[in-house]
Amino acid sequence: MVTFDYAARRARLSEKLDSAGIDVLFLPASQTDLEYFTGVKRPAPTFGEIGYTNHWISGAFFAPGKDPLFILTRHAQEFHLPDGVVGDIVTVNESQDGREWFRKALDSYVSADRLAVGGKPLDETCGHEKDGLARIAVSGRTWSETTLELRSHKPDAELIVADGLLNEIRRIKDPQEIELMTHAARVADTVIADVEKMVKPGITELELAAEIDYRMRKLGSPGASFDTAVWAMGPGLSRDASVRLSTDVLTPGSGVSFDFGAITEGYCSDFGRTVHIGDPNAEYELVYDVVMAAQEAGRAAAMPGATGGDVHRATRAVIEEAGYGDWFRHRTGHNIGLDVHELPYLSEEDNTPLEPGMMFTIEPSVFWPGRVGARVEDVFLLTETGTVKINEHANTLVAN
Repeated sequence: MVTFDYAARRARLSEKLDSAGIDVLFLPASQTDLEYFTGVKRPAPTFGEIGYTNHWISGAFFAPGKDPLFILTRHAQEFHLPDGVVGDIVTVNESQDGREWFRKALDSYVSADRLAVGGKPLDETCGHEKDGLARIAVSGRTWSETTLELRSHKPDAELIVADGLLNEIRRIKDPQEIELMTHAARVADTVIADVEKMVKPGITELELAAEIDYRMRKLGSPGASFDTAVWAMGPGLSRDASVRLSTDVLTPGSGVSFDFGAITEGYCSDFGRTVHIGDPNAEYELVYDVVMAAQEAGRAAAMPGATGGDVHRATRAVIEEAGYGDWFRHRTGHNIGLDVHELPYLSEEDNTPLEPGMMFTIEPSVFWPGRVGARVEDVFLLTETGTVKINEHANTLVAN
């Protein structure tokens, strides 16, 4: 079990908040920012929404020079709060007015009479004294109920989104994060080495996805880092790449693409390959080589100071030159960490300079419905001299 220095992370956050003139920041318990700064694990996402009474209040307030103040539903406090968390905790049960207690928690936190520094108990804090709040920040995926309540309670304060500030701290990975993400990549490598041998006529995409998810769990991943995707494309298969996990049996002549990732202690991997069924035709062999060359071009362009847009354009240029530009239909990649998709993106519009310590995917593809489909995806670590490929599984053409 890796131990992180959450106090050092919060110290960097405090400096950023102070420099930005942010008086208080709220981070919801449903997102990874709170986990990054405190160790409080976010709940695993589900296909159908799961909710509890007063769910929108759960999270923590942060301010320059202060320990956080957590406000949590009883359920979140009982089942998601680890031992040893730094900061005061306000627990709201199902019968209490979440709106009232959220306001009290904020007022007590920004008041000089905060409980942690020997002032009034929370339930005696009226919140009517002038608190001097000029700027309140939230993360971009904070519940709308939370944001609206902040606006209603503090109408004179400026309300801003802090995602850029938070990402500036999170996007450079420390050695412990790199270790965990390398392990998550190894899980994906091990799984594809077994599953690619199963790509044969008669099996279905859904069965292959089930094998992937089962094997990742057997290797210690608590689940997939995102929904595992498997889909076949080739001559006669007019389906689009957006249609995945069919229960139709696979047949010779198609390329079966994989997109999946594992989790190690909250950190994600993201991986992709394509395996052909039967002997590939000349166009598949060409497209496969083009996609691999495009990844190498993107990797060569990924240097400190280059932008995500630079990497994307270098990757795309190879595919366009080969005549398949219309069928490279997405960005080249994205940073990765506690979330699968983190900023900055390796995309046309992203002008963020790349920095050593960033980890990102490079994942070119060609998806031409009814004709051909191939992709590759690996995670890379940026160093002072270029990229280090984290995945170890070969990207040579495989045909079963």
